[in-house]
Amino acid sequence: MDAFNQRLNAHFEAWLGPRDKRVRGMLLLDGYLPTLALTLGYLLVVWMGPRYMKHRQPYSCRGAMMLYNLGITILSFGMFSELVAAVWPGDYDFYCQSTHGPQEVDKKIINILWWYYFSKLLEFMDTFFFILRKNNHQVTFLHVYHHISMLNIWWFVMNWIPCGHSFFGPTLNCFVHVVMYSYYGLSAIPAVRPYLWWKKHITQLQLIQFGLTVFHALCAVVWPCGFSLGWLYFQISYMVSLVIFFLNFYTQTYKKHKASLKKDHQSGSTAFKNGHAKADPAPALKKRRVD
Repeated sequence: MDAFNQRLNAHFEAWLGPRDKRVRGMLLLDGYLPTLALTLGYLLVVWMGPRYMKHRQPYSCRGAMMLYNLGITILSFGMFSELVAAVWPGDYDFYCQSTHGPQEVDKKIINILWWYYFSKLLEFMDTFFFILRKNNHQVTFLHVYHHISMLNIWWFVMNWIPCGHSFFGPTLNCFVHVVMYSYYGLSAIPAVRPYLWWKKHITQLQLIQFGLTVFHALCAVVWPCGFSLGWLYFQISYMVSLVIFFLNFYTQTYKKHKASLKKDHQSGSTAFKNGHAKADPAPALKKRRVD
């Protein structure tokens, strides 16, 4: 396995250039094989999990979900605060920052971004909870694509561009995750659920995040500073793919649902005017409560 790992690393270095020596020895980063194995294990659970749960009762997981979401919220807030504190003094250039900036700042950014990479592994639990609760409709292509791509992309980021201009996307993403996972944690409490109004705005916030990340990457393209242009073009392409997928999700989930509700309301009004609603109003009311 070590020999295979070394050959794989040599393959990547021949393709992408030498790896950043500052991340040597950090957990999971010395070879790609562990990240690949974890990804394949995740996909196996996605495939086998629903089959295993098919004839079983769904698990509640309420207590575990509350602890998990609280933990991810705290971790995301911690990473966001540390990243802002590291770059705020002005040692990092917003428009373009190479991977060899102030030594102390680079070291701090590398350590925080390792936790960011590791958090992408922890977030696999999102999918596992969906499967255990038999909410398989939430295990969509977008959901799986986002989870596996982020973990794998960040293994490469940590090995080649673990600081510098790479700081911006994770900073925004951690802020979004504070909002998102706090919502998920609170929604696990039935008494609180009716008062949670910001679910729709989470997707809007994610789309804003993708747009700002593209803008930040374009700044380094327009005002280059030695940061890898290849990585910048890849980041822009990946963000565009997420914009397309999330816009489709937003349209399907909110716009079409709103149009459907409006159509149902108009149909009900027409039926009432025509006298049809007077015949048996109870079933219609009962059905809307169930929906």
